[in-house]
Amino acid sequence: MFVFEWDSEKERENFEKHGVHFETAKQIFFDYDRMERRDDDSSDYEDRWQTMGLFEKVFFVVYTEREEDVIRIISARIAEPFERRIYYGDSETRGWTRVRP
Repeated sequence: MFVFEWDSEKERENFEKHGVHFETAKQIFFDYDRMERRDDDSSDYEDRWQTMGLFEKVFFVVYTEREEDVIRIISARIAEPFERRIYYGDSETRGWTRVRP
């Protein structure tokens, strides 16, 4: 079982920019076809991950793990067309791997 957390101000800014609430975005973590890769370019002080998953639409989410099974969502948006092609297997995976919840 996952526990989700996020900064409420960051979530408000994310919704203004991308139109996606973190409460909605967290649903992709239960997608059995979810894809994930390490995000080595975003932070020097914490491990961050990029993940794509389906919940009505394909979403792209950046997150970190605070402790075991505590997921802190950093940003969320609807996946770009090239990302959706990766998710659906119509393009090279570019370092993405499938993750099973």
